[in-house]
Amino acid sequence: MSGWRPGDRRADSASMLRVDQAGEYGATRIYAGQLAVLRANCAEAKLISRMAAQEQRHLRRFDRLVAERGIRPTALQPLWNVAGYALGAATALMSPEAALACTDAVETEIDRHYGRQLDDLGDEDPELSADIAEFRAEEVEHRDTAREAGARDAAGYPLLTAAIRAGCKLAIGLSKRI
Repeated sequence: MSGWRPGDRRADSASMLRVDQAGEYGATRIYAGQLAVLRANCAEAKLISRMAAQEQRHLRRFDRLVAERGIRPTALQPLWNVAGYALGAATALMSPEAALACTDAVETEIDRHYGRQLDDLGDEDPELSADIAEFRAEEVEHRDTAREAGARDAAGYPLLTAAIRAGCKLAIGLSKRI
């Protein structure tokens, strides 16, 4: 902090953790909705199960940091519970490719979101930066895996992913503050 001067902008790590915890929770709910609909032994369900386990690990880490740092979680968690599950189930009902397109869209937005957070954090919070960088790499892997498995073959892919990305941006903005 010795390099900080009045007027310098500091990263808001509390709102970062609030939104990141909310996002990882939402991701676990999306995958839960998809897995409830997809056949358990289909290739897409196997991919989604692996990604869901990683999201659960991310969520546990952010839960721990939120508790350790005394940060208020988002009040919107009940909404993200229902909305995430509904989005996951709806995309899986459309098709396995639409479920993968959902992952593609969400992870594209999360990659950008985490990138902005890392830029904002700089060297202010090395612990949080390390977690975000690690999780960002896994989210990019999820996006790339979804694309390789057929996300872009989903009916209405451009419209579907644009709508999901817009919803992600809205959820990020709301969860930072509420």
